[in-house]
Amino acid sequence: MAFDLSKHLFVPKHSKLKDTEKEKLLQEFHLSKKVLPKIFQSDPAIAKLEVKPGDVIKVERESKTAGASFYYRTVIEG
Repeated sequence: MAFDLSKHLFVPKHSKLKDTEKEKLLQEFHLSKKVLPKIFQSDPAIAKLEVKPGDVIKVERESKTAGASFYYRTVIEG
């Protein structure tokens, strides 16, 4: 039986951005995918998302004091 890492208490929610969402994010903040932090395609936290290199992952972290905060990662091979 495999453990579903996405259900673990300390693993933040990961979701794949649609191409339109990705372009909007990059344009809004004047970024390129190259300057975003990286996440490996083989990372267990995104294993069920069917990602490919170049996709952008949104990481949502909850905090009792700060509310929700969002981080973005570019998927790379590995």
